[in-house]
Amino acid sequence: MISVNQVAYESSAVKHATLRGATHYILHDAKDSIVLEGDAKPVSDENSGIDAACIDFSSVTEAGEYYFTDDSGDKSPRFSISETPYKNLFRDAIRMLYFQRCGMALEEKYAGKFAHAACHCGKARILGTERFIELGGGWHDAGDYGRYVTAGAVAVAHLLYAYLGKPEAFELSLDIPESGNGIPDILNECRWELDWMLKMQEEDGSVHHKATSMHFADFIMPEEDDLEVVVTPVSSLAAADFAAIMSLASRCFEKYDAALAESYKAAALKAGEWLQANPAFLFENPKDVHTGTYEDMFDADERLWAAAELFILSGDRKWIFEMRRILELRVSLTALGWADVGGLASLAVFGARESFPEDLVNKLKGTWLEEADRLRSVAEGNPYELAFHPYDFRWGSNMQVLCNAMELLVAYELSGKESYRDTARFQLDYLLGRNAMDVSYVTGHGERAFRDPHNRPTVADGIDEPIPGYVSGGPNYRPGDTAANKETLAGRGAMCCYVDDWRSYSTNEITIYWNSPLVFVLAYLLDSSK
Repeated sequence: MISVNQVAYESSAVKHATLRGATHYILHDAKDSIVLEGDAKPVSDENSGIDAACIDFSSVTEAGEYYFTDDSGDKSPRFSISETPYKNLFRDAIRMLYFQRCGMALEEKYAGKFAHAACHCGKARILGTERFIELGGGWHDAGDYGRYVTAGAVAVAHLLYAYLGKPEAFELSLDIPESGNGIPDILNECRWELDWMLKMQEEDGSVHHKATSMHFADFIMPEEDDLEVVVTPVSSLAAADFAAIMSLASRCFEKYDAALAESYKAAALKAGEWLQANPAFLFENPKDVHTGTYEDMFDADERLWAAAELFILSGDRKWIFEMRRILELRVSLTALGWADVGGLASLAVFGARESFPEDLVNKLKGTWLEEADRLRSVAEGNPYELAFHPYDFRWGSNMQVLCNAMELLVAYELSGKESYRDTARFQLDYLLGRNAMDVSYVTGHGERAFRDPHNRPTVADGIDEPIPGYVSGGPNYRPGDTAANKETLAGRGAMCCYVDDWRSYSTNEITIYWNSPLVFVLAYLLDSSK
């Protein structure tokens, strides 16, 4: 078997595949002519538990369709080589967010056969009170119908930092209702989430953590979900992420809608004031609420991100002092997930480095490049060139794969070292099929793309194929659901602890913040392929 990036390779870039169960490989073009052949010696791979070998076919640069065969008779999925790969994938990865919209009908004009009626249009109740607020908008967070400030802020951050870093990549129409209004569609889509977040802020600047039902809905269409929506208490986690993302959004929208940018700025500053007045204020899921918790017992990284963005927004040096205080703690400066967001503070600083003290910039840059070196070293040690050890295959492992690729691409921007960008490409190759499961973890992209995500509309809509562009959570060495568990996956290597089954929330769920790092990665790679 030869596993490949089932979507595309860039013509001038490094191109690798992985062989297992054989020693000889042949590369064919679309006319079945032999383009390249050779031998490889498999070695033990601790991630998959399988002997495998890396194949380098970088010398093949002619645009076209290709496939591999091996001496055991197996044929790989077809893939393309192109000067401008990933454009369709990029668009679908962003449009996934439109299909996650809450509170509006998805019209056939924009959603095609995946159209459905408006959902969750009633008011929401503040938990523990009889107070109701209008809460339309936002994105459904994952395969359920909850909406979460912390997770949503991180997803928007991936998108907006990508936009600021590579604005040319986002000069495309997403074919959404706002298209053509003079504002880039990536900002139009982010606004749907941002304006919902504004409704989650109280007058004193605090921010509610999440809005969900008391328990998960059945596998029904969103408009059929009539469970009461409740709003959980405020948290410092939500307030800090909110302050950061509203500051960032204010910068992004300023030249397109000054009034909107000002409203984001005012909300950010108010949240910042609340944070300073409430130095120890976390979140625990209320005992009667049985939806995604997004609990986090450490908010220093969220406060660091908020301080960085609030300094850029206001110029007030009190936020530099706050950053220095937090940097005395053990905070990751490279993490880009929903729980650990210190890396987002680094991205903020890198994008406005001329405004920050030189020693602070150098500290963050040095830490970032050290982590990039570690990731590159880990990837070099296995035939899939994945920057993972077996214990890294946790819930949502594909998010970490993509966040690693983000880190490597930013390291390339900081240093100019091509090896960082090459290793980032290998992480994308893994996501798109160069893995031991021989599966592309993005719906609709790749000959063997996964098809059965843990996603309520996909299960309930009666349509055979899924909406294209969704990223699967991916392998999980500690699976725990009906379809994927220790018994059914016993004996498999960590990379193989995955099932394409809608019942498998521990390996096959989708989320907005698993798509958002893919958008970031593709924006940076599209820039390199122009």
